[in-house]
Amino acid sequence: MNFHFEKKTIQLQDGRRAYFSSDYHLGVPSPIQSREREKRVVSWLESIQHDAQVIFLVGDIFDFWFEYKKAVPKGFVRLLGKLAELSDKGIKLVIFTGNHDMWMSGYLTDEVGAVIYRNPVSFTFTAKGNSKMILVGHGDGLGPGDSTYKFLKKVFENSFFQMIFRIVHPDVGMWIAMEWSKRSRIANVNKGEERFLGADNEWLFQYCREVEQTQHHDFYIFGHRHLVLDMQVNARSRYINLGEWVSQQHFATFDGSNVILKRFDPAAI
Repeated sequence: MNFHFEKKTIQLQDGRRAYFSSDYHLGVPSPIQSREREKRVVSWLESIQHDAQVIFLVGDIFDFWFEYKKAVPKGFVRLLGKLAELSDKGIKLVIFTGNHDMWMSGYLTDEVGAVIYRNPVSFTFTAKGNSKMILVGHGDGLGPGDSTYKFLKKVFENSFFQMIFRIVHPDVGMWIAMEWSKRSRIANVNKGEERFLGADNEWLFQYCREVEQTQHHDFYIFGHRHLVLDMQVNARSRYINLGEWVSQQHFATFDGSNVILKRFDPAAI
């Protein structure tokens, strides 16, 4: 199978790092819980701003996001304000759309200076003469299986169906979205934890193996799975899954040589 990825190069400055996190799912399961999670995310961003050169938000930042021509969902001002502040300080922001917030358009680019990607991107990081390749993406719709979702994703991404939804008044559209979110797995996280399926059945891990057969990457970094995973693809390559922030609060850091998974502890700030 041939894989075609957009390719980007980032030169890490001395003492600077790249950070990765995903799946905040802001908006669920309740306004109070979402607000507290948003504050934790902002605290994490504050804790890394001293050495961050680029911050990757790897999808499902919001449990629902849709940009009308003159309206966006209410809320999330703490996160958006912090992102704008970081961008103004010269920290590069890279956001990948997820299956819950795929309807991003130009708002976050215009307001907080973020670069938005909808598909996995191959980044070559150079630092102190070293070069590492990292494939980054949200992870939805990749790998074998899940044909039902892959069909629905094509429908959701279709410009005609987006136009139809945009005709609906935002109050009605947001109500529909919130009702849908109540049934999502992240809104019901306490009803049963995600479980590891084993290397042969973890479809994102299998996807990394397939890509690695034709295009080498030192690291594969994805979200979506809602599990914190660090798995060896082969002797030269690792698959990292970032988990989610409803119960886990993990992130990854890259210093030019290695990717390390960490859990954010607000008490340690």
